[in-house]
Amino acid sequence: MFDKIMEAQQKAGEIKQRLDAISVTGTAEGGKITVTANANKAIQSVSIDEAFFKEADKEELEELLVVAINKAMQQADNVSQSEMAAATKDMFGGLGGLFGK
Repeated sequence: MFDKIMEAQQKAGEIKQRLDAISVTGTAEGGKITVTANANKAIQSVSIDEAFFKEADKEELEELLVVAINKAMQQADNVSQSEMAAATKDMFGGLGGLFGK
């Protein structure tokens, strides 16, 4: 049983590394604002179209940044949930022997 727990911890570390390597993006205003993050929800970059930046006011930029960030975080959630579901399936498949299955 201890081996299975260690294996599960190792798998969790591997998943975290995979999520760190997966990039997701959120955009607003037709791509004029782009936020890139990894699937562990760490923001990697923010890009704002220069012409749009010059035209937009502070409140508009703030609102659109929130939109783009939320979209990136939703994508990160989706990727993370998919990775975790696959890992859980693998773990419970491997742990099935512990429960007589």
